[in-house]
Amino acid sequence: MVIDAVAIEAVFAQEAAQSVDAARRNVLDTVIVSASRERELLSETPASIGVIGEAAVRRAGATHPQQILSQVPGVAVSVTNGEGHTTAIRQPFTTSPLYLFLEDGLPIRATGFFNHNALYELDLPMAGGIEVTRGPGSALYGSDAVGGIVNMLTRAPAPMAGLGGSLDAGSHGWRRLMLEADTGEGAWGSLRGGANLTRSDGWRHYTGYERKSVDLRWDLTTRSGVHLKTLLAAGHIDQDTGANSPLIYNDYRNDPTRNNFPIAYRKVEALRLSMAIEKELGNGLLSITPYVRDNRMELLASFSLSYDPTLYETANRSYGALFKWRQDFPAFMRARLIGGLDVDISPGERKENRLDVIATGSGASRVFSDYRVGARIYDYDVTFRAYSPYLQGEISPLERLRVTLGIRYDALSYDLDNKLAGTSVQGAATSFYGQTPDTTVDYDHVSPKIGATYALSDRMSIYASYNTGFRVPSESQLFRPSVAANAADAAARALLAMNLKPITATQFEIGWRGKFDRWSLDLTAFDLVKRDDLVSQRDIATNLTTNVNAGKTSHRGLEAGMGVELSPSVRLDSALSYARHEYRNWVTAAADFSGNDIEAAPRVLGNTRLSWNSAAGVDMQLEWIHVDDYWLEASNASSFPKYGGHDLFNVRAHWQATPSVALFGRIYNIADTRYADSAQISSGTPVYSPGLPRTYFAGVDVLW
Repeated sequence: MVIDAVAIEAVFAQEAAQSVDAARRNVLDTVIVSASRERELLSETPASIGVIGEAAVRRAGATHPQQILSQVPGVAVSVTNGEGHTTAIRQPFTTSPLYLFLEDGLPIRATGFFNHNALYELDLPMAGGIEVTRGPGSALYGSDAVGGIVNMLTRAPAPMAGLGGSLDAGSHGWRRLMLEADTGEGAWGSLRGGANLTRSDGWRHYTGYERKSVDLRWDLTTRSGVHLKTLLAAGHIDQDTGANSPLIYNDYRNDPTRNNFPIAYRKVEALRLSMAIEKELGNGLLSITPYVRDNRMELLASFSLSYDPTLYETANRSYGALFKWRQDFPAFMRARLIGGLDVDISPGERKENRLDVIATGSGASRVFSDYRVGARIYDYDVTFRAYSPYLQGEISPLERLRVTLGIRYDALSYDLDNKLAGTSVQGAATSFYGQTPDTTVDYDHVSPKIGATYALSDRMSIYASYNTGFRVPSESQLFRPSVAANAADAAARALLAMNLKPITATQFEIGWRGKFDRWSLDLTAFDLVKRDDLVSQRDIATNLTTNVNAGKTSHRGLEAGMGVELSPSVRLDSALSYARHEYRNWVTAAADFSGNDIEAAPRVLGNTRLSWNSAAGVDMQLEWIHVDDYWLEASNASSFPKYGGHDLFNVRAHWQATPSVALFGRIYNIADTRYADSAQISSGTPVYSPGLPRTYFAGVDVLW
């Protein structure tokens, strides 16, 4: 269910018309958890939060996060490889560490070890729901929550025992088996388990993909009233990563299956274990959630083969806990106080080798066909630590008015143990890598927020908020500087990297929510400014990059979520946004980009869905996705054409053949439109990563 303060498509994911009536009555009473780490009404939340319900997740049957998250206004996801992605939430499409990814409110990675692809570590097609917070959220969640927060909610165990499975197959060798089992409620609580086995040959040459993941959730309430929720998730991903291989325009149009990076690959291992322990104490609640995480990756990166070919292994483990106390004061203006402490200790390591590659061709058309592992260029251990107390208060001085204030203090540090000596290491004839000596880097930050909601009536509410966000540099940004042409430059780059500052952000936001007889509407306006923005400045001729704090960027826009019930069986829903992403103050050694549009920043995003549901158990949906044009580089030079944007049409169908058997089918890109998942300038030439052509899927869902 997508509810951006409006009830959207999920009502069709339920079979009966009574679900439509319930959604119509209760849309402003939607319960969320991401805004305060507590269950609360969306109508009393001064934030833009889109909710995708479990039923909508099931019916979407997404093979990639792109196919489900774009149903939220102002959210777009682009495919890189397999389930890899770049994300745009009130930001341009970016791989920068600007987003926080959660599982039941718990970060799936430590701040220091951000991965822009990390949603592939979550089993989104088996989620119990997804909440997307747009804009900063650092006052509650700390570092990373700048552009937005994606919180995957796990599926709760069912009260009755049962088994279920979903099997689907499709174009380009796609096949997937998803299984789930419930024990039902018993003396030892209830247990749910799930598994996802996915394999694809890939639609471009050498772009195969394999996923194996399992998840368990155990819920138990003891005789003393202590609630326990234990989560275990483990996943393995093995993929060829040339699926985002950019092509010159002629190849993009006429030979889109070409892959210039057939040697690139990625292997990922992820493990998470947590136990939420909660006890109600009168009008209060005490919660402690200890957790452990283990993330490992081996990567031969496609994106740097042309200028810095390397093979690296990273690993990090996390040991931490979330401590929280909530106290309600129902007799005093419905006041609520939430306080807590987040603790995270995450030791990690990086081992990286230079590659000697074999390539043919030139410029943006070079094909990398083989390699030999060369010199070790990075070898270090680094431990990230975070200690973060926070406090949030809510009060209703008037019956219809709800005011929220919050503040959080983050004390963060990195301890580096570099196993390579000297100020630089030579990886090739003109490739040097700066080394940082053993050191400790400390950051601290205070993040306040304030917001208010006002109920105009039982069907309408307005809200306004001021939020702040920040993001400390990741371990690779600090201790893995870009390659340089000589030893002195490499040492200078290492020093520059170690002195990077955190990104800070401020956002003002106002919104209106309403639900009437047969239609619903959510409107939001925001003004988000980032300072000391951390960017990888890239030379478009050589493709060499340098991370720098480079001034100020502005992100302003309007977002709308709309739903109209055209008849008892037909519904129209739309998620629309208009935003301008601008370099407010952006001066480099070579140019002044102030006032220019940021590259890869479409102004208009749209997702519109027409859904039909019949009494015979058949429902269908036609989806239209729009991505506006955008600049390919920061100068906005007329010598480089804009990417022209694209419009895609998808169709989904579902037939509940019996109470326990359902058949489904999906067609993506039914018009077989040639479009780009990403576009940029490489080696002085416009290049485009072609998106998925017309693709078919069909399958069956079975319940026992």
